[in-house]
Amino acid sequence: MTERAWPDAGNRSHAAAASVDLTRVKPYGDTYGDGAVQLSFTLPVPLTEEAKEAARQLAGKMGLEEPQVVHSADLGEGFSFYILYGRCVHTVDVTRIRVPKVTSKRMTFDEINAFIRARIGRKVVVVGACTGDDAHTVGIDAIMNMKGYNGEYGLERYPEIDAYNLGSQVPNETLIARAVELGADAILVSQVVTQKGSHIRTLTGLIELLEAEGLRERFLVICGGPRITHELALELGYDAGFGPGTTAPDVASFIVQELVKRRERSVPEPGP
Repeated sequence: MTERAWPDAGNRSHAAAASVDLTRVKPYGDTYGDGAVQLSFTLPVPLTEEAKEAARQLAGKMGLEEPQVVHSADLGEGFSFYILYGRCVHTVDVTRIRVPKVTSKRMTFDEINAFIRARIGRKVVVVGACTGDDAHTVGIDAIMNMKGYNGEYGLERYPEIDAYNLGSQVPNETLIARAVELGADAILVSQVVTQKGSHIRTLTGLIELLEAEGLRERFLVICGGPRITHELALELGYDAGFGPGTTAPDVASFIVQELVKRRERSVPEPGP
């Protein structure tokens, strides 16, 4: 078998964990391997018995065995909502899954500030914003604002970081201009609204502008939001991506360690 890269079984018994074939994993409901799943969706039709059957048949076409509609509701104006149970017949080999992840060591508030003083020797400048048409600042505020999130101070509280939160609906051009003006080390972009791929367009636009102006290598560029993964961020041309649950130390740890790595890579090799 290939090297096991899957996390431990947590609070399951050792016997149960040992019985799971990690090369053929499927959903678990009442018993291991039963494939039991729950899904929900909305249909653009009024709630009728025929609509319930349509929902059941759709679940069957998705590959679920024994689909059942267990809840339905009339949403008005010709729409209806359904919750279904069914059994998934497919499996995945989790031992072969490799997902790109941010690999920097997570440090504490005090460790980050000490690291900056010892390894960088000056304040780190970070500029962040919720860009494009997105007016939801909950993400950027969680990372930037002094009060922070989930018991962790935001970057504004760090004595060794100058943090500038530009707020919401900031055009990409404005964010770049401010980053240049402030001599930023890192640009943080938050995207909460994801309907019809709006976050992809906005995030892509920022990288394209930076590249067009010859500024891409000048900054660490980091994005975050509910639909953001590190893998997606790399695909879009960012240095890192952070999803739900991220706090300021996660982002700050990556920034300061990456700044040191970049500086070390830029130092020329000694001559013979």
